[in-house]
Amino acid sequence: MPRLTLRIVLALFVLSAAPATAVPLAAADSLEPVVARTAMASTGHPDASRAALQILRQGGNAVDAAVATGFALAVVSPDAGNLGGGGFMVIRRPDGTATTWDFRETAPSGAWREMYTDGGLSSQVGHAAAGVPGTVAGLIAAHTAEGRLPLADVLAPAIELAQGQFLSGRNAILFNRYRDEFRQFESTARHFTTSDGRLWAVGERFEQPDLADVLRRIQRDGRDGFYRGRTADLIVAEMARGDGLITHADLQGYRAVERPVLTSTYRGHRLLMMGPPASGGIALAQALRAVEPFPLARWGLQSAEAVHLAGEALRRAFADRAFWLADPDFVDVPARALLAPRYVASRMASFDPARTTASAAVSHGTPPDLPAEGTETTHYSVVDGEGMAVATTVTLNDYFGSKVAVGGAGFFLNNEMDDFATAPGEPNFWGLVQGEANAVAPGKRMVSSMTPVILEDERGRLFMVAGSPGGSRIISTVFQVVTNVIDFGLNAQQAVALPRFHHQWLPDHMEFEGGLPDATREGLGERGWLLDRLVRFGAANVVVVRYDDRGVRTLEGGADPRRDDDDARGY
Repeated sequence: MPRLTLRIVLALFVLSAAPATAVPLAAADSLEPVVARTAMASTGHPDASRAALQILRQGGNAVDAAVATGFALAVVSPDAGNLGGGGFMVIRRPDGTATTWDFRETAPSGAWREMYTDGGLSSQVGHAAAGVPGTVAGLIAAHTAEGRLPLADVLAPAIELAQGQFLSGRNAILFNRYRDEFRQFESTARHFTTSDGRLWAVGERFEQPDLADVLRRIQRDGRDGFYRGRTADLIVAEMARGDGLITHADLQGYRAVERPVLTSTYRGHRLLMMGPPASGGIALAQALRAVEPFPLARWGLQSAEAVHLAGEALRRAFADRAFWLADPDFVDVPARALLAPRYVASRMASFDPARTTASAAVSHGTPPDLPAEGTETTHYSVVDGEGMAVATTVTLNDYFGSKVAVGGAGFFLNNEMDDFATAPGEPNFWGLVQGEANAVAPGKRMVSSMTPVILEDERGRLFMVAGSPGGSRIISTVFQVVTNVIDFGLNAQQAVALPRFHHQWLPDHMEFEGGLPDATREGLGERGWLLDRLVRFGAANVVVVRYDDRGVRTLEGGADPRRDDDDARGY
């Protein structure tokens, strides 16, 4: 068969291939995690996992490996891994101390409150949807503070991949699926569609010389290699081709912020999480605290009783998220009050084991010590041989973000402006309804559902590193991964593979994946739940640490089967 014909056949096969899905509960017993003794990385792509282990074997620590992974994902997973987006990183050092880095995107200085309602601009597609990118600043800041190897070594794997990689099935599917949208923008079409109009094929060599040059400038000049000079000029020039607002001053003024770790507990385990503007930590901790008094293990994995309780807990956590969460540099966010045990208990006082609670009757709560007041993402988890752990989630929001690639640079810009309450009270791309606290303002960071988390066991030892993509469904995904391991005793691979469910307050229905037991769905229906089936959601990457009686540890890596590229490996 001629080479071109073979490529077309392969591409058409990829376009029609059935998506990877969850593993039904009945098949979970056969799932085994990747096991290692020294180090483990679970990421969104095999080449990113290889980059992490390469850096670890060179003597780098978990932060070096996490930064190398972040830059590698910007090359091999352009739909989500990114230089043009943002994210969050949670770091636990070997001595148990911890910190977090907030490199969430910010609204450009020219943004205004009504720009998407009265200004006629789109918060989802095009140049005006992009916030000021934070990923490069965040990765560089974390490496400067915690890394061990030279930045040149940490960037080397990503530069090599940019010089040429072989397209995975997932990338070929996505490039072909979005090619009509790519053609809306000259720069995107030039970088991410074929020159002769054919479809991309699995295994085809994909070279990104412009992106390699961007990475070399970062390798040489650090953050100035992105936020000043040639790359900054290319970003601003791209803004001039559309309705974009990002300026040289916006880029030069962007700063990643080191923030205190948000902590909570669940069944004797300590959680280390991101605080605002990430909403995931607070919502996850609220939901876990809400279910803690109940016997989930006795009720059974994915039983109607357990899922009903979790849905009600998530409903209340998301209602509080909609009202209270915002950029803490702009709004006083009552993080500690929202996690107070008596407040969470008061929120669950209306819980009925036999019936659902209508979302209209839940609304947000008011913590007792406060006055009353009137997607596309990727996560990776890394653990090194010394016990340092890093949980990182980065995002562009939707697949390929704004769909705008920077001409001459070859990376996508985010569409994170849609994560603001662009029209308070109206749903965004993910169906989330948000309040005035998260309204657009110049320099402000939009609320995020990203939920990178690190857990310690009852003895204060490193226990789990977890997170997921999935927009608003990230929170419920991580909630289920945590309870799957702690309450139901699953291994890392089982915990990420089982079917999931999701509730986010509004709209008032529970989403579920195929494979959720029939008896569970029937029991939920009897309790009044409105059910909506989805093909799949989330793609958790998890490391679980086990200890034998002598304290010798074993690392379990779990890679979500919902995305073919997700990969766990260790040594």
